[in-house]
Amino acid sequence: MTLANQPHHDGSGLYVSHPEPVLGDTVTVWVRVPAAAEVGAVQVRATFDREPVVYAAEVDPDRTGACLGGYGPTDVWWRVSLRARNGVTNYRFRLTPAAGAPYWLTSAGVVEHEVTDDTDFRLVSYEPPPAWAARSVVYQIFPDRFARSAAAGPMDPGTLPDWALPADWDRDEAQGTGPGTAEQFYGGDLDGITEHLDHIRSVGADTVYLTPIFPGRSNHRYDASTFDAVDPLLGGDDALARLAKSVHERGMRLLGDITTNHTGAAHEWFRAALADPAAPERGMYYFHSDQPLPDHGYESFWDEPRLPKLDWSSPLVRDRMAAVLRRWLEHFDGWRVDVAHQTGRRAGQDDGHDVARTLRAALPADAVLLAEYTHDPTADMDRDGWHGTMNYLGFTRPVWTWLRGGDTELTAFFDMPGDVPRRPGTAAYATMRAFAGRVSWRTLLNSWTIVDSHDTPRIRTITGSRDRHLVAVGLLATYPGVPMLYAGSEFGLTGWNGENARTPMPWRRPDDRDEPTLAAYRQLMGLRAAEAALRDGGLRWLHADADTLVYLRETEAESLLVAARRDPGDPVPLPLELTPGTTLPPLYGPTELTVDADGAVTLPGDGPGFGVWRLA
Repeated sequence: MTLANQPHHDGSGLYVSHPEPVLGDTVTVWVRVPAAAEVGAVQVRATFDREPVVYAAEVDPDRTGACLGGYGPTDVWWRVSLRARNGVTNYRFRLTPAAGAPYWLTSAGVVEHEVTDDTDFRLVSYEPPPAWAARSVVYQIFPDRFARSAAAGPMDPGTLPDWALPADWDRDEAQGTGPGTAEQFYGGDLDGITEHLDHIRSVGADTVYLTPIFPGRSNHRYDASTFDAVDPLLGGDDALARLAKSVHERGMRLLGDITTNHTGAAHEWFRAALADPAAPERGMYYFHSDQPLPDHGYESFWDEPRLPKLDWSSPLVRDRMAAVLRRWLEHFDGWRVDVAHQTGRRAGQDDGHDVARTLRAALPADAVLLAEYTHDPTADMDRDGWHGTMNYLGFTRPVWTWLRGGDTELTAFFDMPGDVPRRPGTAAYATMRAFAGRVSWRTLLNSWTIVDSHDTPRIRTITGSRDRHLVAVGLLATYPGVPMLYAGSEFGLTGWNGENARTPMPWRRPDDRDEPTLAAYRQLMGLRAAEAALRDGGLRWLHADADTLVYLRETEAESLLVAARRDPGDPVPLPLELTPGTTLPPLYGPTELTVDADGAVTLPGDGPGFGVWRLA
C-alpha cells in the first residue's frame, strides 16, 4: 500500500500556525498536495456552533516549491484562515482535481464519499496540557518489584502485615494466576527507586510514574485503605519526599497513580460508611440503587467486594478526591488515573466527563492528568478533562498484533477473548490511523505510547525475539505520543500476563540482563531526545504492507524517514523526489540508503529491523 503521493495535513506546527488557540483566535492551516494530483481548487469545510461553513483556500507561493523539510519540491501548498470558534472546531479539506470528482481529506485520510464529522481535523481551544508533558519519556515503576533500598536490609517476614506472602527477590518467579497472586510480596521501596534514578535517566526517561503508593492489602495497592499517607512498607511519607527531591534535582518529574473509580474495602471512607448508615460517607458508595447490586450489598469494581465503587454524584466524593490530588502536588507533577473510563459511570448514570473536568480543575496548569483506557477513549478526549490517554487502542494493540511471535500462549489482550492474534502491517496501519483520525493532534501527542505495562505481557514474550522487540521500541521512540517504558523491559524481561510479567528487576541477576537490548533502548530514546522532529514533528505515512511500515516525521526544518520491518521480504521503493546520487546515512540502523536517478530510495528487504534516516 503506497501512501506517498496523497495530499496531507496534520495538526503539527508545520500545518497549523497556532496549535494552541484560545477562543476567537484566527489560525492558518495548510494542506500539502502533490503536483501529480492536479488539484485545481481546495476548500475547507469547518463547523461553527455545529453549522457547516466553507472557505476557499489559496496557493501559498512562499511554501510551494520551497521543499520544506527537505522533501517534496513539486508539492503545492494551499492555505486558509479559520477561527477557533468553539472549544473544538472541526474542519476538513475538499479537493477538486482538474479531471474527476472532488474528494475529502480528513484526519483519517482521503475519502471519496460522504463521512461523518468524527474524523474531521480539530482545533482545540480548551486550556492546553503542560508544555513539558508531550516531550517527556515516562518510566513506569511497580514499586514492590523495582528495588529494595540498602538501608532497608533483608526482608523480615515477621514484620509484614497479615496479607503479605514474602518472596525471594532473585529466586521466586512472579506468580501469574491463582490464590496469592496479589499478595506475593518482594519488598521494593521508594528509597530503592531513589538509589537507581541514574539508571532511569540513562535509558532516556525524564518522568518517573509510580503505580499506587498508598497502603492497601495487596502488592499492587489499587485497593487503597487511605489516600492520606504513603504505605509504610514503601518507606512512608519521608521516603516519598526523598524520592521527589532527588527526581526534581535531576530535572526530572514524578507522577502518581490514583484510583478514582473505587477504594479498597479497608479504606477509612468505606469503613465509616459501613459502620453507620447515617454517616456522610454512606452516600459516597452505592448501597441503595434501582439497579441490582452484587450479593455483598454494594456496587464494586468487577463485583469484587474488596473494591467498593465510588458514587461521583456525591459532592463529598468530588470534594475529597479533588483534595487528594491537590494534597500530593508537593511531590507529584501530575497523575495517571486508574480505570478512568468507568469512573462516574454506572447504568443510567454518566458523570464521566464531569469527573474529568472536576479533577482537571483541581490541578494547576503545569500538572498533567492522564487517563487509563484499555479500549476506545476517543469520545472522552478533546474536552476540558483528560489531557491524554494510555494509547492501548491506537498503538499497543496494533503493534502487538503486527509483531506477534513465539509460541507462548498469551491470555491478556485486555477485554478481547483469547490469544493475541498475528495480523499484517496493513491492519496495524489501519488501527493506528483510525485512532489518530478520531482525536486531535494535541491529544495524540499527549497520550502515552506503550508496548507493555504492569497490566500486560512483556513485549519480549509477545514478540518472541530480541529483533522484533527492538522494532517495537523503535516505533515507541518515533511515533507521535509520549513513550512509556515499563521497568525491566529494557533488560528483555519476559512474562505472559500482567501479574507474571511483574518480575523483580535483575540488579543482581546478570543472566537476566540482555545488555544489547538495554543499549538499544538508550540509543533509540537518545535519538528521540536529540531530534525535534520525533517529539514535535508531523506524521506522514508513506507505505504499509504485511511486513513493513514506513512514515515521515516532519518539521519545517527537517524530515526523518522511519522504516520498521517484522520479517524479511521484498525491497520497498519510495518515490521521494530527492537529489539523485545523495547518500543517507542511518541515524539508527545498519543500512545506508542511496538516492537513485529518479529521486527514489529503496529500503532493503532485510528483517526484522528498524531504521531512521534524515532526508536533507
